[in-house]
Amino acid sequence: MGFIPENLTKEKIEDIQFKGLKWTLNHCLNNSSLYMEKYRKAGIKADDVRKLSDLEHLPFLDKSDLMGDYPLPLKSVKDKDVVRIHGSSGTTGKRKIMCYTKNDIDVWADMFARCYELSGMTKNDRVHIAVGYGLWTAGAGFQLGCERFGAMAVPMGPVNTDMHVEMLVDMQSTVFCSTASMALLMAEEINTRGLKSKINLKKIILGAERSSDTMRSYIKELTGVNEIYDIYGLTELYGPGTGLDCTYHEGIHFWNDLFIFEIIDPDTLKPVPDGKEGELVITTLKKEASPLIRYRTHDITRIIPGECRCGLSFPRHGRIMGRSDDMFIYRAVNIYPSQVDLVLNTIDGIGSEYQIHLDHNKDGRDMMTIRVERDYSCSSDDDKALAGLVADKLRRKLLVRSEVEILAFHELPRTQKKSKRVFDHRNGNK
Repeated sequence: MGFIPENLTKEKIEDIQFKGLKWTLNHCLNNSSLYMEKYRKAGIKADDVRKLSDLEHLPFLDKSDLMGDYPLPLKSVKDKDVVRIHGSSGTTGKRKIMCYTKNDIDVWADMFARCYELSGMTKNDRVHIAVGYGLWTAGAGFQLGCERFGAMAVPMGPVNTDMHVEMLVDMQSTVFCSTASMALLMAEEINTRGLKSKINLKKIILGAERSSDTMRSYIKELTGVNEIYDIYGLTELYGPGTGLDCTYHEGIHFWNDLFIFEIIDPDTLKPVPDGKEGELVITTLKKEASPLIRYRTHDITRIIPGECRCGLSFPRHGRIMGRSDDMFIYRAVNIYPSQVDLVLNTIDGIGSEYQIHLDHNKDGRDMMTIRVERDYSCSSDDDKALAGLVADKLRRKLLVRSEVEILAFHELPRTQKKSKRVFDHRNGNK
């Protein structure tokens, strides 16, 4: 028997979700001072939820709630029952610190093992884990799931490229787990050192940031891997492992026996129909130490309607398009970096790496410059025509004009972490 539950009908899932919601609500309102105060102000009691659809009437939880209850927000168990903490990167302020009970760790391990199973891994695989360890959830999650699944974990973390390359060759790892930026960095290192024939990678699992089809194709070409998968998760949701795309890569299957996913309009805060993009809101159904009820992730995605060709009954959401709080305004137009990414992805001769620079010109008018690398196989002879094509396609998609600079391949920086895409220099911003 595998880790992915079978025979979960729509009726069974609705029953699991309602019971999980009721348990979570009672647990929070009996044990969390933050939830007690929030629901007291809203005039809502646990008994007010009588059916699953009543979830829509419950108040949202946002990162500001977590910051305001620092350092251990949402803690809903006694200190003696907390066996671990993890935290976010803290790049936009105080870290979001989450508590874990022993049962939380077990649930996390099981759901991550489901992701490995869905990727087609076997116990004979060797899993090279090239993500951060320590306070961050990524390394701990990938290793925890690997050990629960029964494969060999190679726990590298963010070491230098020499050590990564050495271990890929020596250990003959078959699965590589990292951010998209790190996978790109290592793919180029493998290519530069002529090691493609000396490694044994079959699969790559990417998390923490969006990756374009162009980047994924390029990584495949340089490494020789058969499949690249997307994994989703947040520190607030145990960590990575809440879902993975199957071999058809037509959306990320998520574990709706452990979570309720809603998609809302970030402006009206009202639900949107399946298929329409909006902001992902998540409610946990089993989380004990730091449970979430209607947590606004600010990630932009959509629920994909219909059944997947793979036959798995678990529903799918689209790849994350960006964050509602990553949006920037340029000449009165709301723009997400992913919109630029999608346009660039359609143009031959363009590489995977780009930056968006926002500034003021001499008369004070907003100016946007897209700096994008040409494909590694292209020369600079056609840069002018390529820049014009990129600018035209961006104008048609975004309805605003921009300047385009074509850069040499590998001119933009590589990183082991998430790549920064937007640089807003207006009004002294960085």
